[in-house]
Parts: sequence; C-alpha cells; structure tokens
Amino acid sequence: MNIELLTLTDVEQVEGEIGRFRVKLRQRPRYVNMDRCMACGECARVCPQEVADAFNGGITTRKAIYLRYPQAVPLKYQIDPQRCLKIQSGTCGACEKVCQAQAINWEDRERSWTVDVGSIILAPGFQPFDPRGIRTWGYGIFPNVITSMELECYLSTAGPTQGRLIRPSDGGPVRKIAFVQCVGSRDENNCGHGYCSAVCCMSALKEAMLAKEVGGDVDVAVFFLDMRTPGKDFERYYEKARRRGIRFNRCRVHSLEPVGDCQRLYFRYITNEGRPARETFDLVVLSLGMETNADARGLAERSGLQLNEDGFLDTSSFQPVATERPGIYACGVYTGPKDIPGSVVEASAAAMAAAGHLAEVRNSLVRSVEFPQERDVAHEEARVGVFVCCCGSNIAGVIDVEEVAEYAKHLPHVVHVETSLFACSQDTQEWIRRRIEQLGLNRLVVAACSPRSHEPLFRETLKNAGLNEYLFEMANIRNQASWVHAHAPREATDKAKDLVRMAVAKVVLAEPLPPVQANVNPTVLVIGGGVAGMTAALGMADQGYPVHLVEKSSQLGGNARHLYRTWKGEAIPEFVESLVERVKAHPYISIYLRSQVVKAEGFLGNFRSTIRKGNSPLILDHGVAIVAVGATAYKPQEYGYAESQRVLTALEFDKLHAVGDERVAKGRSFVFIQCVGSREPERPYCSRVCCTHSIQAAIELKEEDPSREITILYRDIRTYGLREKLYKKAREMGVVFINYDMHDKPSVRLGPNELYVQVTDHVLHMPLSIRADVVILATAIVPHPDVKDLAQVYRIPINEDGFFQEAHAKLRPVDFAGEGLFLAGLAHYPKPLDETIAQAMAAVAQATRVLSIRRKDVDAIKAYVVEDKCDGCGLCLDVCPFGAIDWDPKSGGGEGTKLVRINAILCKGCGSCQATCPKDGVRVAGFTYHQLMEQVRSCFAA
Repeated sequence: MNIELLTLTDVEQVEGEIGRFRVKLRQRPRYVNMDRCMACGECARVCPQEVADAFNGGITTRKAIYLRYPQAVPLKYQIDPQRCLKIQSGTCGACEKVCQAQAINWEDRERSWTVDVGSIILAPGFQPFDPRGIRTWGYGIFPNVITSMELECYLSTAGPTQGRLIRPSDGGPVRKIAFVQCVGSRDENNCGHGYCSAVCCMSALKEAMLAKEVGGDVDVAVFFLDMRTPGKDFERYYEKARRRGIRFNRCRVHSLEPVGDCQRLYFRYITNEGRPARETFDLVVLSLGMETNADARGLAERSGLQLNEDGFLDTSSFQPVATERPGIYACGVYTGPKDIPGSVVEASAAAMAAAGHLAEVRNSLVRSVEFPQERDVAHEEARVGVFVCCCGSNIAGVIDVEEVAEYAKHLPHVVHVETSLFACSQDTQEWIRRRIEQLGLNRLVVAACSPRSHEPLFRETLKNAGLNEYLFEMANIRNQASWVHAHAPREATDKAKDLVRMAVAKVVLAEPLPPVQANVNPTVLVIGGGVAGMTAALGMADQGYPVHLVEKSSQLGGNARHLYRTWKGEAIPEFVESLVERVKAHPYISIYLRSQVVKAEGFLGNFRSTIRKGNSPLILDHGVAIVAVGATAYKPQEYGYAESQRVLTALEFDKLHAVGDERVAKGRSFVFIQCVGSREPERPYCSRVCCTHSIQAAIELKEEDPSREITILYRDIRTYGLREKLYKKAREMGVVFINYDMHDKPSVRLGPNELYVQVTDHVLHMPLSIRADVVILATAIVPHPDVKDLAQVYRIPINEDGFFQEAHAKLRPVDFAGEGLFLAGLAHYPKPLDETIAQAMAAVAQATRVLSIRRKDVDAIKAYVVEDKCDGCGLCLDVCPFGAIDWDPKSGGGEGTKLVRINAILCKGCGSCQATCPKDGVRVAGFTYHQLMEQVRSCFAA
C-alpha cells in the first residue's frame, strides 16, 4: 500500500538537495491497461509475432505481447512496440479481439512528470558480461558453449527444457560438463574488467551441484584461478561439492576447439600436478562476470554522480551506501559486485540512511492496508481448496505433482484442487483469492515449501479474500518430501499425498482466531560497543529512539581499535574516535561499560533484560535488541608462534609496523602465511578479511622499501569484488605469491637469528626454503566467548561454527528467527569494516520497522486455559520455556485454590503445556487435541 510501483519508467533529471529533491520521470507506454489485465494469456496465444526471449537468453521465443517472466511484478502483459505489427504497420490487432477484459490500449502514450522526494536510493542492478566476439571461449561459434545464465534457464523447470540437461546443438545427453571461471572478470586483456565479480564461484558450485542432481552420473569439472567462497557457509558448500565428485582444476584454459562435427569440445590445459592435458566435454559453461549497463551509467550522470574506472559508484567504507551527493544513496551491485545477501543488507542500510533525515515526518504519508470484512464461516460446512505447488524443479523435479493433485480431489471436504508452477507468485496469490470468492471456499491447504518462510504470504491472501487467516494449513512437501527423498521419487510422491491428507484433516477442524495485539516499547537495547554496536546505537538514536548500549569491556571501539586502514586506505583510528565521541555526546544513548546481559525475558515490543555491572544488577526494559558483540582472533599454536618473537599474528604485525618496531623497520624479508586456523577441520570457514589484509600490508612494506622481499603463501587469494585491484598492484610491485595445499602446509624452522619457511612450489614442483626476518600469520576470526551465553539468554541460535544464525541468509539476513531480535557485525560472521557498518545500518532499518508501530499484531496461535478442566497442578509452569504461564487465584473456591493464567504475548504457541497437562486443561489455538489426533488418524489411514 505504501509503495507505488512505476514500471517502464526512467529517471530523466534530478534537481534539488537533501530533503527537497525534484525528480523528473518518463514512463514508456505499456499499451495494456494494468487495472483491467488479468494475465490470462489469451493475447499472447493468438499473437503471430515471435521474438527471441531475453529472459531465457534467447534460447526460446516470446510474443510481441508478453510477460517479462513468469513471476513478474506486477503480473501484467506489455506490448513490445518495436515488434508489434499493429503499432508498426497498422495490421493485426489479434490481441485486442480476444481480450475479454478490454485491456489493450493502442492510445497509450509516453508521459513525463515530476515528483518531490526527500531521499533517493539508486539500485539499477547489473548486466552479465557478453562473451560474444572473444574466440578463446567459442561462445556464439560452438552451440554447446553456453553461459552460466543460460544454464540457469536449462536447469529450471520453467525453462526451455523443463529442467532437462541437454546439448543445445542436437538435444543429446550431457555426460561431461566444464565450467570456465572468470569470464568477464579478472581479465583486462579480453574484457577490460580487472575486478572480481564476487558471485561467480558460488554460482558455478550451485549450478554444478544442480547438474549433478539432474544429470545423475554427469562428470563435472571446474577450471578456476582461485575458488572464492568467503561467505557464510560457502566453504562448507565448496567441500560438499568436492565430496560429490566435482573436479576442480586451478588453471586458465589455453584453448577450446571442436571435435569432429562440433557436438563435443576439447580443452588444452595444465593439470594441478603441472602436466599438460587434453579433455573432451559435451557442454562448456562460461561463468559470466557482472558489469554496469548503459542505463546505470546514464542514471549516474543524470543524478550528478561519477562512476569509478570499473563502472561502479564509489562509496566510503565508513558510509557504505552514501554517494558523493548528500541525500542520494546506492546499494547492491551499483556500488560494486556482490551476492544476494550482501545486496539485501545494503538495501536495508540504504533504507535506513534515507529514512534517517526524514524521521520527523515519519508516518505522515502512510496508508493503512484495508482488508474486506471477514466472512463468518462458523455455521458453514467445511469447503477445502487444495493448491499444489511445483516450486520449479524443487518439488516437481522429484514429486509427481499432478498425481498428488488428483489424489487430493478425493479427500473428504475437498471441493477444489489445482496445481501451480509457483504458488507464491503474485499472480497465483491473486488467483487463489479469486477462487476462494468464486467457489465459496472456507478452508485452504497449500502443498508447497516451508511455512516458516511462506505461511505469512498465504495468510495474507486469505485475509484479502475475506477469510480468517488461520483457516489455513501448509503441507511442506518440499523440505519433508522432495528434498529429503530426492533420489526416491515414488516414495516422495506417496509421502506428499500423506502430508496433504493430514493437512486437510487438520484444516477441516480449524476455527477462526481473533487477533492478538501488543504494545511496543520504543526503547532499544544494543549489546556490544564496537563499530557495529555504535553504528546501530547512533542509527536508532538519531531517529528519536532511546538506546541502552551495553559493552563488556572498559571502553567503546571493539576490534576496530586494532585496525589502522580500510582496504580503500581510509584511516580507521580517527573514524573510531569520532564515532565514540558521537555516541557519548548523544542525549538518547545511555552507555553501560563493564556490563553484560545475564538474563532476559519478554517478547517483541516488551523485553526485559537484566545486566550486571560489577555486583549490581540493573533491569532494562526495551522493545527490540540488536546483538553486536563482535568476535576474537585465533591464537595460533602452529608455525613456531609461541617460540619466536619474529613470528607474529597479522594484528600484532600491524601494531609493530605502526610504531616502527625494529623487527619491521630493519626487516628485509617477510613471509605471510594465509589461512592459519581457517578452512581447517576445526574451523571449516573462510575468515573473509585475511587475504586483503595481508596484501595491503605487503603493499605498504613495498612502498616503504621496494627492495624488500615479500612472499605470501596462500591456498586461494580471495580479494573479492573491487579488492582485486590490490592483488594486481601487489603482483606488479614484486610481491611473490606461492600457492600451497591443505595437505602440504608450509613449515617454519627457527634459526639463531632468522627464520626459514619451507613450502612446496606447485609451479616449480619442488620444495623451497625462504629465509624470513619476520613471519606474519593471517589468523582466523573466531566467535566471541559471549555468543553461547547470549544464545541461552535470548534463546537465539548459533551455527555449527559458533556464530549467530540469522533467520534466512537471503530473506532476513539481519533478523533472528525470534521476533524483535537483530544481529550485526562479526558476531554474525567474519567481515570487513564496510560490510559491518552496512549490516549494522540494516539492523537499524529492521528494528525501526518494528518500533514505528506502537501497537503490533502478533500471531494468534497461543495457549489458553480450559477453566473447567484445569485443577491448578502447575505442571505446565515447569515446562514453559518462555515464562508465559503464572498462577491465577481461582474465583469462587471449589477444588483447588488457583488456576493458571497465560500471557498471550509471551506465549509462542509451542505446545509444551498442552502436551504436559494430564487433564486437557491447556490447549493451543490452531493446534487443538482434536486437530492433532485427526492428523494422526489420517496419517495411518492411507
């Protein structure tokens, strides 16, 4: 309701200043009336004009009147004026003749207008690099050379082959696939892009794994320079791919040539062992890099902004979404290559920055969502509609969806069943709403994916159809059937039938539930006084929210006090001191040093946390909490660290370098050893910052004295994104890089006055001994010791590496699963300073979203007391994990002197009380005893 979506619209001009921008917009004609179009598709069916479909990489065709892609928002057709016969020559008009909604509008014209806004956020995205014309890769020459984007289309059940993996040249089977990395990235000779596109390695791993699933015993090889998987859980995915049999060859492909009739292609390359090799493949996939397109470049010019030499907007590490023009912000790939989680975080950060100076007028233009009056179904016989989702290949690639749908038609009380490609898409949501109204449905079952991520969406659909949102049930046939039984389609299909049958049995007994509302305390608790915590505290306080900032140590600043320069060369100490002073001076921020949280209770909008400062407890009431306790550095036991003062960690070296210690000042030879404590069995994750940090230090040493000998021993250099320029600069300055293997690590031998580092050089295929004055260990970032305690206090999860686990990596990257709790910084996962600040700003944006509503609707699935059955035994009090149950004096005397009462806001509907009560004195709305028993009976009724 509060977002006006303007499609086919360009920014023509930006004038004014922060708080008072005037933006001139130009909207191109759609030739389809969006208020009338129902996306039925009849127009496209009769359109005679075939056009290459850009969404599917030109593999398939579309019509001159078309949907851009199946899940387009808004889901409305548009006409391509360059291809439409009616517009070009005045002939045809078939679409207008069949459109019963009379949505075709040949009189539609371009229009321009001006809008007044306070802030602007630029997020124009990217375009994939076009490899045509570069013969080395053979794209456009050999039909079986395709791009990573095209492979995505082939692997999608909505794509041209419905998820089947084929050779494009003849439709034949694919038995061997080669992925070629860094096409359009890290290659100034062929494409002019020296930067790393940051996402291609993980994209190739995902596609390789999918190809393995789809193609069965298909042989997959990945040809790469460095495998860059520095994100959260990425390294585990890399190792999983290895275990699945995907081969990895560290090399650049020398040439690609056809075999015989071009149905197959062969590579010449150098193996990991250094031997020349030739190998034949059925399919070659080019992993494409990112670049800004002409529209994005024009947008920068019209906005009065300058792009850097790589075509991206430069931002400061300390203000990662702010452009050079105050009031204009940027996010996503526009500021540099990044993946979806990074883009989502930056989008929230940009929203926070844009909203910050608009706080005084917050809610002045807000329009409330209005739903139709709720239909009273209390006296109606249950009429259940079942919608079975294909979820692309996630479900339909394993489960026979049509068979499940046909089975559901014969279940009791089911009056309507249908399937959909994506049940969560906008058009399907609208279709479900219409079906509810047309058919008089009063219960709904959706057999799809996880209710954890999608149930709120379908509940909203019920409300839009005039039904109570709790007359709904999801059957999770993705997670519980197709995913866990991916190699047993028959059994997965049978299990999906069971899940649908049980869902129908339960929803038939569902009853409407009244809404539950909670008052929201506008105060914020921020735990951790490092850069993430201080950024979050200032972000909330600047918008008028009182903040309690709790820091365990005696000073603010955290790990940033050990850092000197960002990867862009900005001075960190001055920034940290400025941040500390701003926090201390802010009237809305209360600081608690030498303090830690020891107890917490409550719920979204009404938390109560107890902090301990010395021996004195202090209770703080707050509506939300942001956890930003940071992390610590791994203390190495290897490489002679404890035996020589010339073996240093990276942070120790930085400090000695800054103060001019003679070990550094007089040193002639320096050896950096990467991945010390990271990417090990005990810590199977990448610490993300170490490669850039070491290379930056090496450059500084070379700049001071070019004659110094500097060697970096590495497993993979992970200078992702625009950081790649540092790697190039270091090589040009003469820094030597030697790759080592996990199973053949370097060793350090201590001499009387010097050190010797032994390593096997995989280029020379011989052991080397490097004399070093100083050895610098790039040590892992490890979870803060307080993480486990806070996880217990707030009942928030940690992952297997010991870092806090967000609710969803892409959809909710700064939220915990528990409402009202957010996270930021190193406590989430290792990251550099600019990403830490962006994540803290994103947490502020999400926290503000909660606090801006003084009364909030909460889930109505709550426990309640059946007074005539409760005898006050109190067993439920002992098992409630949320402290939601208390004693209540029993009115009128009678058996026992008291009952129990339940705080509906504290209650999470977990059902522990219902399962414990021996007399059915406590029930959970939406999960009553009768519903659960009916599900159980249905389970065994197959």
